This record gives sequence, structure tokens and C-alpha cells, in this order.
Amino acid sequence: MKNLEAQPCLIARSLSLVGDAWSMLILRDAHSGLTRFDQFRRSLGIVPTMLTKRLAALTQDGLLETRRYNDRPPRDEYVLTQSGRDYLPVLLAIQGWGQAHCNASDVTRFLDDETGIEIEPVMIDKHTGAPIGTRAIRITA
Repeated sequence: MKNLEAQPCLIARSLSLVGDAWSMLILRDAHSGLTRFDQFRRSLGIVPTMLTKRLAALTQDGLLETRRYNDRPPRDEYVLTQSGRDYLPVLLAIQGWGQAHCNASDVTRFLDDETGIEIEPVMIDKHTGAPIGTRAIRITA
């Protein structure tokens, strides 16, 4: 989706970086603490060649960075950058949408680590305080 990166719309530009399901699921797993290639492969059931491509793209685009954890043989782990950490609200917004519009029985839940309470994401406009989706919007260039 690299042809989207020059678009004036920031949604299009963002999708050029993380617009495929594998990338989003890798970021989800990275937020849950996974860092190593084999951990991602087992969790996602993704073929190694696809995982290699997605990890390389996420690293090149600045959402993950590599950190060497073994010299012989050389092995790197993948850790979230600030950009990758900033993607968590996007993932939780998608999860919240899924709760409302997909069959939400027998699914993964996201819990606040301190309270143990399930997270229910709500997006609020910083300037009006209104929940996003409750007011009409206008898109301008």
C-alpha cells in the first residue's frame, strides 16, 4: 500500500504503514509482550516468509526496532518504538468496534492490568468533549 503514503489524507498515509491484518496483529502481540520471531509465528500461525516481510516493514517504518539478544547465532528481538506504542489506542478502537459489530462471544478480552476490568474504548474529541461518531464531521484538504 506504499502508493498511499503521498496522499493528503492521514488515514491513507497511516494505512500505507499498517493497513494489513498481519501488521496489526503483530503490533497487538507486541503490546502483549511478545518480542521474538518464534513467539509471533506461534501466536499468529503465520508462515515465516510473510512474518519476515511484515517485521521488516514495521521496523523500516519505525513502529518496531530490533534489539540483539543473542550473538551466536545472531538473534534479534522486535520491540515497540514510541510510534508502535502510540498505535495501541487504534488497536483498541478496532477491538471496540468488533465488540459492537461482530459476534463477540468466546473472544479475546483486553483488561486493564491494574484493575482487571475489561477495557471499553471510547474516543472523545479533545476540543468539544463529544464522543466521536455522535456528531457530523466534515473532511477538508
